[in-house]
Amino acid sequence: MKNNIGMDENLDIANIPSNYARLIGRELALNIRELPQLLQFTQLTTAQFMQDDTLLTARQLVQILQNSVALSEHADFGLRLGKRLTPTTHGAMGFLVNSSPNLLIALKAFKEFIPTRISFARLSIEYTEYSVIMSLHFDIQLSEQVHRLLAETCAVILFECAEFIVGRPIHDAKICFAHAEPNYSQAYHHYLSGHYSFAAPEIKAEFSLSLCNIPNASANQDSYLLAMRQCESMLQQLQPIKQSYVYHIQKMMLSSSLHELSEEQIAASLFMSKRTLARKLAENGTSFREIRDSILSQQASSYLLESGLSIDAIATLLNYHDSANFRRAFKRWFQMSPSEYRYKNKKSS
Repeated sequence: MKNNIGMDENLDIANIPSNYARLIGRELALNIRELPQLLQFTQLTTAQFMQDDTLLTARQLVQILQNSVALSEHADFGLRLGKRLTPTTHGAMGFLVNSSPNLLIALKAFKEFIPTRISFARLSIEYTEYSVIMSLHFDIQLSEQVHRLLAETCAVILFECAEFIVGRPIHDAKICFAHAEPNYSQAYHHYLSGHYSFAAPEIKAEFSLSLCNIPNASANQDSYLLAMRQCESMLQQLQPIKQSYVYHIQKMMLSSSLHELSEEQIAASLFMSKRTLARKLAENGTSFREIRDSILSQQASSYLLESGLSIDAIATLLNYHDSANFRRAFKRWFQMSPSEYRYKNKKSS
C-alpha cells in the first residue's frame, strides 16, 4: 500500500459528494432504519445523509467504507460497488470521460479531475513505447479492507468506462492490484475483462497505445467542452482549499517559465529554506525535479500528439535553448525520442 501521510489537515474538510455513500447503502440493501449502522462513528444523522447537497469529509467516507465492509454479506463487495457506480454517478467528470474523443483523453480527464469526486485519491499516467499506464494512489492511511475495496471499485469503474469508449471488451488490458490475492479472486472475471494480478508494489492499469487511440463513437465535442468547463470550475473551487505545497509549486511553474524558476526561488516564495521545501515535498512522495519533469513531460506529450509542431519548435516552447537537451530529457521521460513517440502514436491511431 502506497500512502502519503501528512494531509491530516484535509481529513475534516467536507468536499466529497455524498451520492457515493448513499449508493453504498443501496448496494447493501439497507432500509432507512438501518442507515445508522452505515453512519456509525461519522457523526452524521440520517437526515443529513439523505440530503443531496451534503458533502462528506475524507474521514467520514473512509469510516462509511469501513462500516460497509462489516455490513456486507459479499466478499466481493468492492467489485459489486464498482458495477453500481455508473458514469452518471460521477457527475460532470463522468460526462466528460464518456464524451472524450478517445480513451487516452478520457484517462487524462480521470487524472485531472478525480479530486472533484474523491479528495484523497490521485492518478498518475506514464507512457511506454507501446502502452499507457495509469497508477492509483491514496493520500491517507487506509485499512487493508478499505484499500482493497477502493482498488476493486476504481478498477471496475475504469474498465467499464474504457469499454464504453472503445465499444468492446478489452481483454488485452492489464491491471495490477497491491493487495494479496483474495479467496474470492475467481469472481474477478465477472467484472474485469482484462488480465489481473495481485501483490504488486502499487495499483496500476495498462492499456495499449493502439487501444487508447480508437475513436469514441459516442464522442460529442459540445458535451465534452461543456463538461470540461464544469470540471475546471469545480477543481478551481477545490484546489485553494487543499493549499498543498505541490499545488502552489505547480501553479507557479504553470504561470511562468519553468527553466527560469529555481528551487531556491520557489522555496523563498513560500517563506522557507530549500532544505525545508525538499523535506515537505518528500513527505508528499515527490520532489522539485519530479514536479517540474511531470509538467514538462505532459506539455511535451500534448504538443507532440495534438499539434504538427516540429521538435525544435516544441523545445523552444518549453524553453529549452538547445533542442538536444530537450531530446535527452524526453528520452529520460518516455524511453524513446520525440520523433519515435510521435510516429508510434500516429501509427497506432
